[in-house]
Amino acid sequence: MTRVFSGVKPTGHLTLGNYLGAMRQWVTVDQHRAESLFCIVDLHALTVDHDPARVCRLSRQAATLLLAAGLDPELCTVFVQSHVDEHARLSYVLECVATDGEMRRMIQYKEKAARERARGGSVRLSLLTYPVLMAADILAYGADEVPVGDDQAQHVELTRDLAVRFNQRYGYTFVVPRATLPKVGARVMNLQDPLSKMGKSDDSGPGIVYLLDEPDVVRKKVMRAVTDSGREVVYDREARPGLANLLEILASCTGGNPSELSGVYESYGALKKDTAEAVVEVLRPVQERHKELCADPGYVEGVLRDGAERARAMARPTVDAAYRAIGLLPATSDPVGVDTGAVGGEVVLNAAR
Repeated sequence: MTRVFSGVKPTGHLTLGNYLGAMRQWVTVDQHRAESLFCIVDLHALTVDHDPARVCRLSRQAATLLLAAGLDPELCTVFVQSHVDEHARLSYVLECVATDGEMRRMIQYKEKAARERARGGSVRLSLLTYPVLMAADILAYGADEVPVGDDQAQHVELTRDLAVRFNQRYGYTFVVPRATLPKVGARVMNLQDPLSKMGKSDDSGPGIVYLLDEPDVVRKKVMRAVTDSGREVVYDREARPGLANLLEILASCTGGNPSELSGVYESYGALKKDTAEAVVEVLRPVQERHKELCADPGYVEGVLRDGAERARAMARPTVDAAYRAIGLLPATSDPVGVDTGAVGGEVVLNAAR
């Protein structure tokens, strides 16, 4: 059976972009057709300056929203990355396979490092190496597919490269995964800056629709979205990015086609109004279910505990195999025959069985 892995980083409140670009596909498609694992990748949130209490709070909120969106613990595994030690164990081994040049070529590293330096901050080593941890997240579970937005495709390619390299050097150990991208809504853009992704870590709140925004807030943000010069409603991502973004959001919410929808509208205002209402209706059931789950925190905790146990059981055999393949001595309760008699001042290990 196909195995799918994907994760969400708790660095900000989840957005419409997260939902349309990834979460909805996890709910409607992936958890039904494959053995699926969905992870709150909290270790990735430590790569930049952060408030520990906020990371913890956002991790719980993200888990609750994944369940509110429709992930079913009976169909898939939902867990927190730091609850499964195999992620960190495998990450170091893969760092011993990756190269410095590969890390520095990562587009997200270049962008984030530039922003940190512009703010006068220092760049943490983990920001450089976190794509290897992402590779470990995926390879530990033998995932065949990784549903991602197109901005993460480069990281999946790195994961593939590391898996192939490890297998060639040390023997076949890892499944080589592939990225899968949704056809529409793969990358929802910022409403105030349609050339930038609608990112949950962004500070420009007016351009971001959060999953827990009240309906009136959603309407106000969409109605104030940046459009383009001209009056005709056409779908042209290169020449008219603002309009294209609204049409893609509307298409994702209604199941339509952006090009076809562009022919329906004669004004920007009508397009914005319908897009706003479509977003409100898409978010309504998620918000209602979120309220129910917040009233029963023990349920969410139980889902995460059980999910971590299942994830650990799946990951440990692969990570242990990688340790053996790369040359690390296996740990065992009945070790390889230890002779405590000193010979030449040394302890003799008898590996024969």
